[in-house]
Amino acid sequence: MTGTMKPALLALIASALAWTSLACTSAAAQTVNLVVGYPPGASYDIYMRTLARHLGKHLPGKPTVVPQNMAGAGSLRAANFLFNAAPKDGNTIGMFARGLAMQPLLDATGVQFDARKFNWIGSLTSDVSLVLSWHTRPFKSLDDARQREMIVAGTGSGADSVIFPYILNGVLNTKFKVVTGYPGATAFLLAVERGEADGTAGVSWSSITAGRPEWITGKKINVLVQLGMKKHPDMAPAPLVMDYAKTDFDRGVLELIFSRQDMAYPVVAPPGVPAERVAVLRKTFEAVMKDPDYIADAKKQHLEIDFMRGEDIAKLVERIYASPADVVARARTALEDGKKVTTKR
Repeated sequence: MTGTMKPALLALIASALAWTSLACTSAAAQTVNLVVGYPPGASYDIYMRTLARHLGKHLPGKPTVVPQNMAGAGSLRAANFLFNAAPKDGNTIGMFARGLAMQPLLDATGVQFDARKFNWIGSLTSDVSLVLSWHTRPFKSLDDARQREMIVAGTGSGADSVIFPYILNGVLNTKFKVVTGYPGATAFLLAVERGEADGTAGVSWSSITAGRPEWITGKKINVLVQLGMKKHPDMAPAPLVMDYAKTDFDRGVLELIFSRQDMAYPVVAPPGVPAERVAVLRKTFEAVMKDPDYIADAKKQHLEIDFMRGEDIAKLVERIYASPADVVARARTALEDGKKVTTKR
């Protein structure tokens, strides 16, 4: 019995010490900073601020949790900050575009991090993105975007709204012309509404339900295709992008890009944070995800709830980085070709 209980007892003591250590650090700092790589009002910002309202009561020491917007380059600025400059004490964590985890594989321009070295805390939900057009535009299906040029609005390098149309052009022969430079989803959705673009090819379903629910009830948009690994039940009639893959190779390229949807709103701690503190942050994150108050708050804002544990995100990232070289090369070629039909605001 002694031999059986000793490891368990040691694990319990280690967990308690880690919790106490983080409690002391949090109490000393009095604040935990949540950095989000988008401006106020963007879907990432909404999710992060919702998390911030509930995280403090579950953290040891009950520190004040302060959201901080650090917009720039499709949240690349925030990712670089979290990896290189953020304190490594567990009191600064953040959120950036889901696709930046894969960006070093595809286009390392401006990238100053290794995604495999981040401490992944968890993702608030999975997601499905959309290719959509404004209801007055002549684009009702993906085939329409294959037959004529469709102008789509996007943010910056590494963002879904830019990467996704590039990949669709390269793999499925669509004719998207990407206009970049919008600071976030709020801005490029407004551009669609104003007629500056025909639509967008990488906005998340959660961005629409949280930020533009009237577009759905008022039938203001046409959903051409769902971008993800599985259909969203609320959009069952719209086809899934994976259905357009004609070969296993094409499917592999699409999976490389769209698997990010499973970790749609990732929360990370910088590399170098002590392992025991990472474990506490992960435990705290999961507690928030199961907190009835958080769930009620999220539902009130029409936010999706389908969280992913940090350990599972780390495994997903490792699997993506183990993709066959020819699949990665095809994706890179598609991205390079996509830049040729891109303009800035």
